[in-house]
Amino acid sequence: MTLSMKRPSNDEYFMSMAYLVSSRSTCIRRKVGAIIVKDKHILSTGYNGSPKGTRHCEELGCIREQLKIPSGTRHELCRGVHAEQNAVAQAAYFGVSVNGGIVYCTTFPCSMCAKILINSGITEIVYDNGYMDELSKELLAETDIKIRRFQFDGKKLLDDIPLV
Repeated sequence: MTLSMKRPSNDEYFMSMAYLVSSRSTCIRRKVGAIIVKDKHILSTGYNGSPKGTRHCEELGCIREQLKIPSGTRHELCRGVHAEQNAVAQAAYFGVSVNGGIVYCTTFPCSMCAKILINSGITEIVYDNGYMDELSKELLAETDIKIRRFQFDGKKLLDDIPLV
């Protein structure tokens, strides 16, 4: 008996992992996940949340909400480290180069993350959800980094994979 199943594409596979990583986020405004891949191998993962060993926003409340800061602005006024920043930092912590890698993000990178991704040698950004940050778009437009939107339908993907 031969089982017939739809094998997920690389984009589906890696974006589903980025969403799984985002489930670890401690941000109370937006859960974001990122993974860095090179030659179809995962190098690093990251999700947004407070720095290691510090109290989470779920515990303290959101500074940005308290100050009524609109989304896409004043990124420095946040306790959290962004998913892309954490993915690059995790790779650096373990001595793994991300130069030439692809980042899969659940959300388009902000300008702070765009600068880090540019300087770390990322060659492609694949994202699902848009984000309002014009500076990020301007910075990335000046580079050779390939940017693709991959609209991910995780529920459909899971429904298509028979679990034996």
